[in-house]
Amino acid sequence: MTKTIPIILSGGIGARLWPASRALYPKPFMELAGKPLIGHVLDRAKLISDEALIITNQEHYFLTNHFINNNNYQTKLSYILEPEGRNTAPAIAIGVRHILETHGDDTKCLVLAADHLITGDDAFKETVQQAEKYSDQLVVFGIRPTSPETGYGYIQVPSQSNKPQALQKFTEKPEKSEAESYLADGCHYWNSGMFFFTASTMAEAIWEHAPDVWDASYNAFVESDFSEGVRRFAKKSFCAQPDISIDYAVMEKAQNIFMVPARFGWSDVGCWDSVAKTANKDENGNSYSGNDEVCFVDTSNSYVHTTSHIDKLTATIGVEDLLVIDMPDTLLVAHREKSQEVKTLVEKLKASRLSDFTKLPSTVRRPWGTYEILKKENYYQVKRITLDPEQMLSLQYHHHRSEHWLVIKGNALVQIGDKNYETGPGQYRHIPQGEKHRLSNIGSEELVLIEVQIGNYFGEDDIVRLEDIYGRK
Repeated sequence: MTKTIPIILSGGIGARLWPASRALYPKPFMELAGKPLIGHVLDRAKLISDEALIITNQEHYFLTNHFINNNNYQTKLSYILEPEGRNTAPAIAIGVRHILETHGDDTKCLVLAADHLITGDDAFKETVQQAEKYSDQLVVFGIRPTSPETGYGYIQVPSQSNKPQALQKFTEKPEKSEAESYLADGCHYWNSGMFFFTASTMAEAIWEHAPDVWDASYNAFVESDFSEGVRRFAKKSFCAQPDISIDYAVMEKAQNIFMVPARFGWSDVGCWDSVAKTANKDENGNSYSGNDEVCFVDTSNSYVHTTSHIDKLTATIGVEDLLVIDMPDTLLVAHREKSQEVKTLVEKLKASRLSDFTKLPSTVRRPWGTYEILKKENYYQVKRITLDPEQMLSLQYHHHRSEHWLVIKGNALVQIGDKNYETGPGQYRHIPQGEKHRLSNIGSEELVLIEVQIGNYFGEDDIVRLEDIYGRK
């Protein structure tokens, strides 16, 4: 039997879900329904195959790998690491080339997004099995609309039948009146962005309808390196690929497309209002998520999401239709009907002196562990740092600050100059300004320490690396 390989597209910033989703901690790593969205899509892929291909930005590889390693996934995974996002058409073209080379022409491919929430495992498998009957063509999964959404693309079929049908037309995000007519006629579905095809069928479709995409993907592919399950690219040839979606490049032009209606529950959780709709509600339509306490008084149809360093209570009084997203370093308050406009806010921030708030989350994950800023004032900054077992920071020094490390949990080896000091809970080390130093976790558990930086500049660019096991400069 021909193998099916899920192709997981794990890209995109998810700007409408700011401030939880940011450039270096994007939407697939947001927790919903008990786990990050990347965990949900890996669970879905596992229902279909014991292998999967993940296409993601190279900056997000260690985030993905860290999650997988800490959750004991047995699926055989390969990675395509993009040096820069180039949209879904180049991603799928590269993915198809990879599968043609590693698995062959007749391999079936199931394209999944890493940032969707899907319910109903049996219904999901049944829908995929139905799509397999049409895999010699291009299959798109359609979602029966439940409201006149203007944030989704639509696909049109000839009749109101719930059976697979030849697709007639794609329509990008319509106006409200048009979406209302689509909802009423029963012949329009939401475009889920999930596809099924054989590798050779999609290769032929891209070559026919988007030859510039296919040719550019070849140039990028031949300059790539595939080692230990990871494919990396030369940035120049990769970024020469057109920035275009698979819908525009291929699906809107191709004639051999079938729409298979989804039997499963689906949400693209594209904005905070859609996140709110997935949460359990009280008798007044209020819901919340996060790790803190919430109290609603005289409040209706509102959603609160909170994350903080300490136990925290968020309370609302006399409001309705609000979104309150409270992170340690940011607070967003918006009307639910304006949730799509969060992306506009992010674009405004990116163009201002506040752009850093769109890049890094309050807790920043690195290949070795995490850091978060607890306090910052003139001349000092306090961080909480964690280091995974058997990991180490780079050997480095700083021009503008000294550092003071207090171990809270675990066992560290601290190099200061040319000397090494084993350091356990309650023990403290001082690193003078300009002195080379390195921190290593020599224990079997997570290392936790508090770092106090003293100086006149605390930017991450004041790190001069002398040696680094992760290849950073």
